[in-house]
This record gives sequence, structure tokens and C-alpha cells, in this order.
Amino acid sequence: MLSSFVLNLFLYFPEDKTEYIPAAIWMLIFFILTILTFRLIKKASKKEELKTKAIEDEIRERNRETK
Repeated sequence: MLSSFVLNLFLYFPEDKTEYIPAAIWMLIFFILTILTFRLIKKASKKEELKTKAIEDEIRERNRETK
């Protein structure tokens, strides 16, 4: 009983539904920023992968030359 009372303190459903508009706008902004951040991280990761691949290929070539 006490836990349901405590949880109900944080619930607020406004009668005027226009109060949801600012929250929806902020959610959309953060969602777009999340997607952009994810794409930036993927792009940086791909660059690092290519650099690592080039270094690995260079090391393999050196090892073939020494054999």
C-alpha cells in the first residue's frame, strides 16, 4: 500500500493535453541527437577499423618478407 502511494506521487496527467507538447518537442530533440551521436560513433569506429586493418596488413607483409 505504501509503495503504490509513493509511486502515485510522481504521476501527473494534466487535463489540458497541450502541456504534453513541450515534453514531446524535447523528446524529439533528444531522439534526433541520440541518432546523430550514434552515427558519429559508428563513423569514427569505422575509421579506426580501417586504420587497424591497414596496420595488420602492413605487419603481415613484413612477416612474409622476413620468412
